[in-house]
Amino acid sequence: MGRVAELWRYPVKSTLGERIETVEVDAAGVSGDRSFGVVDAATGLVASAKRPKRWARLLELRSELVEPGLVRLQLPDGRSVVSSDGGADEVLSAFVGRDVELRAKAAPGALLERSDPDEILAGGADADVAFTMLELAAGAPPGTFFDFSALQLLTTSALNRVGASHPAGAVDPRRYRPNFVIDTGPDLAGFVENGWAGGRLRIGTDVVIDVLVPSPRCAVPTLRHGDLPPDPDALRTVRDHNFVPVPVEGFGSAPCLGAHAAVVTGGRVSVGDEVVLEG
Repeated sequence: MGRVAELWRYPVKSTLGERIETVEVDAAGVSGDRSFGVVDAATGLVASAKRPKRWARLLELRSELVEPGLVRLQLPDGRSVVSSDGGADEVLSAFVGRDVELRAKAAPGALLERSDPDEILAGGADADVAFTMLELAAGAPPGTFFDFSALQLLTTSALNRVGASHPAGAVDPRRYRPNFVIDTGPDLAGFVENGWAGGRLRIGTDVVIDVLVPSPRCAVPTLRHGDLPPDPDALRTVRDHNFVPVPVEGFGSAPCLGAHAAVVTGGRVSVGDEVVLEG
């Protein structure tokens, strides 16, 4: 089906991630991915830019894995804080404007708030819109900070399809926060991941993943991501051209781009590895 063009991980949930060249993958996904989360001290809810009114500033922070179990957060003003620092919670609380805690494990049944994407498109990221509660890691190991599954993949064919309809003529994959960007080459076109759901991919020589469901998109692609300005059309274009059923109980249909996946066999993945659809 193609080759791995980009590899990404996001050591702290809802922050900007780091692009990497090679990584180990296991049942918990890309090593170090979403290994930490920011938790609202007052409510116990996991902070997520899916509710932009409250948590959009998280996407101004960049996280990197220092070593297993240790992450660094870079602030826009050049300061940084390491998860082991005694004052890490205070620095983060001052930055986001609420009392928060940086945690290395999600509580059982942990929840986050997900704003209605259509209302964000209508009212903007600063609008105080309706939201639903989403339980974390329904398709991932307990204690992790994934929205659903441990892996997100995205193809260049889908990106090109969205870009062709976007007013700017292109979209940046960083807005959709993939782990794997798969270059599908010139022979495939459109939202090919939709047809992979229920199938299995082999990546490189070792890694096998099951593709679960198309990835429903929230308000996050519309937001500022570091040096990327806000872009409502990054979601609006997906909604207009790939509004499809999501086979998860109670979810219905949604604007989808990319796919959720789960690891069957772990191992090492590198940029350039071949990706084969096994069925």
